[in-house]
Amino acid sequence: MAMVVGAASAIADDAEKVPYSPPLRDHATQLLWGDTHLHSSRSADAYTTGVRITPSQAYEFARGGSAIADNGVPLKLKRPLDFLLLSDHSDYLGIYPMLDASDPRLKNWKVGQRWAAYLRDNEHVKLGSEFAAAIQQSDPADDVPLETARSIWSDVAALADRYNDPGVFTALIGYEWTSMITGDNLHRVIMYRDGAEKASQVLPFTARDSTDPEDLWRALEEYESITGGEVLAIAHNGNVSNGRMFSPKTVSGDPLDAAYAKMRSRWEPVYEVTQVKGDGEAHPILSPSDEFADFETWDQGNIMLSVDKEPWMLQYEYARPALKEGLRHEAELGTNPFKFGLIGSTDFHTGFSTPEENNFFGKFVETNPSPDRINNPMAGQLQEGWKLGASGLAAVWASENTRDAIFEAMKRREVYATTGPRIQVRFFGGWDFEAADIDRSDYVRIGYEAGVPMGGDLIGGEGNEAPSFLIAASRDPDGANLDRVQVIKGWLEDNGETRERIYDVALSDGREVNVETGQVPPVGNTVNMLQPSYSNAIGDPELATVWRDPDFEPDQRAFYYLRVLQIPTPRWTAYDAGYFDVQMPDGIPMVVQDRAYTSPIWYTP
Repeated sequence: MAMVVGAASAIADDAEKVPYSPPLRDHATQLLWGDTHLHSSRSADAYTTGVRITPSQAYEFARGGSAIADNGVPLKLKRPLDFLLLSDHSDYLGIYPMLDASDPRLKNWKVGQRWAAYLRDNEHVKLGSEFAAAIQQSDPADDVPLETARSIWSDVAALADRYNDPGVFTALIGYEWTSMITGDNLHRVIMYRDGAEKASQVLPFTARDSTDPEDLWRALEEYESITGGEVLAIAHNGNVSNGRMFSPKTVSGDPLDAAYAKMRSRWEPVYEVTQVKGDGEAHPILSPSDEFADFETWDQGNIMLSVDKEPWMLQYEYARPALKEGLRHEAELGTNPFKFGLIGSTDFHTGFSTPEENNFFGKFVETNPSPDRINNPMAGQLQEGWKLGASGLAAVWASENTRDAIFEAMKRREVYATTGPRIQVRFFGGWDFEAADIDRSDYVRIGYEAGVPMGGDLIGGEGNEAPSFLIAASRDPDGANLDRVQVIKGWLEDNGETRERIYDVALSDGREVNVETGQVPPVGNTVNMLQPSYSNAIGDPELATVWRDPDFEPDQRAFYYLRVLQIPTPRWTAYDAGYFDVQMPDGIPMVVQDRAYTSPIWYTP
């Protein structure tokens, strides 16, 4: 017995010097998965196309509950989300369910009564026409009664508070500001750090208030001044903006200046790079040597397909060229207006966040699972159903699952996007990483202490030393193996031109880059179209390396981000073909290489 006491005493003495379980450092993070862009029956376009899934049902489903879609099909997530932002449109938020229910709060609103009659008589063409016209004009008669609007917004915020369960599930308060100038998309999701007590004090900003993002940012600034709260904006779908999203000119036509750059950088720290209406990382015309640039591409025109796409527009619509242009703007203006991290989300208008290929429930009721949904146009946008992408998710490295921690992660851009799978990615940049560091059990600690994580800034090192990057990726535990990890580098030449290069830094199955051609042998394809299914007989479950930039120039501004590719798997169209036993027409993609995009790390001389 004495020996046991003595041993315990010795351990206690040692524990005073080196505790057995030391406290977590401030930079300790966990990976959280969520969707910051989902619509329910509160959105006018969702309701008028048949969506009746309520916000409560959307929250319950995201937390892991079972549900029945509006077309009668049952569904459930394989894994619940960690967080959700219901981003119903701020214009006429929540009024259609109220009109349909003859809510007395709207009985004296003449426009509303006319719209209620259209709903009763199923005259959706008239309803849609008047609704669209009302958003584009400022007739006070079209305004929802002020007290009713306040009541609706208070209900939105209060419901999010009710479902918010810190440490278990985070319900973020927010909405979507839906600016469309001549049909060109400038949409933003607004995300609050705050709870209902602060958020409900100021009504959401609408496209009726203004379609200019600068006015939106001023409204966000006013909200923070009034409430002491915090808010940010997440732009999305630059691919259907017809050159407006990352234009070198403001909405009013002036060249970007330092004030604009500071405002945009302040209010928009992240960009939604992938979602149901196409992928927005790169375009094959802009990056012709990138074999993976043509992914779920939407490039026919603006969001309404009312104006065709012209080639000059593309460079101002995609994330990679925008990141490059940001370097040039920073050199000229002193601030980078396009210094954003990358996330994915869905933009589904079904109330259900279902971005996996084998559980894709579409964007609207018309594209819920059915034998003919590939031909059904997406409501209001005239795109065939098969063009929809089952995408995406927001991955957040946060200290805990709370509103504060997730918001802070967004602000510091320690976030990344996936097109649906839960691929885990770590990315650190520094000056002193060694090859052996990636094999250490505490490589994450080394990454934080000797470098910066994704979303961070590298300040010039000593002499001409090139930065090194600590890179680790692992497959979705319930998904496909990985094909490769690529570093995407963009930089600013001395003459003011921007350049890009793609490096294959970690390859599965022992493959190597051909030193003469720079090419990599394909990983292969195990997709079985008859079942459909795939095999993890190819690819690797994990890829990790330490990579140093071989083309580093210490006087050139640059950014680096990762693109992680899965092996080929069946696309949602293949799962539909198997489930409904239908023959898909030629030309419809049936195989997909899902992926992850990290936020960049920026280098400044």
